[in-house]
Amino acid sequence: MPKVIIASGGSCHQFTGGKTEFDVEATTFRQLVRELDKKYPGLGTQVEEGMAVAIDGEIFQDAYQVELKPGSEIVLIPKIGGG
Repeated sequence: MPKVIIASGGSCHQFTGGKTEFDVEATTFRQLVRELDKKYPGLGTQVEEGMAVAIDGEIFQDAYQVELKPGSEIVLIPKIGGG
C-alpha cells in the first residue's frame, strides 16, 4: 500500500484536519488522487491544481499514469508560482 505524505502547505491541511500522512490503496497516481478525494472531499482538486508530486524520490510533471508499487512513497509539495 503506498504511503502519501503532504510535505507542507496549509492548503491541504484544511481538507485533512491537519493530518499529513496517509496509507492509500491505489495502483496509479490517478487512482490515488481519487481515493484521497473520497476520504477528504476537495483534496483531490487541490492536489491536481496546486501540488507537485514526487514518487519514490522522482519528481513528475504529469504523474497520472505512473504505476505505484506496494510501499511507494508519494510526497505532495505545493507548487511554486513564478513570473
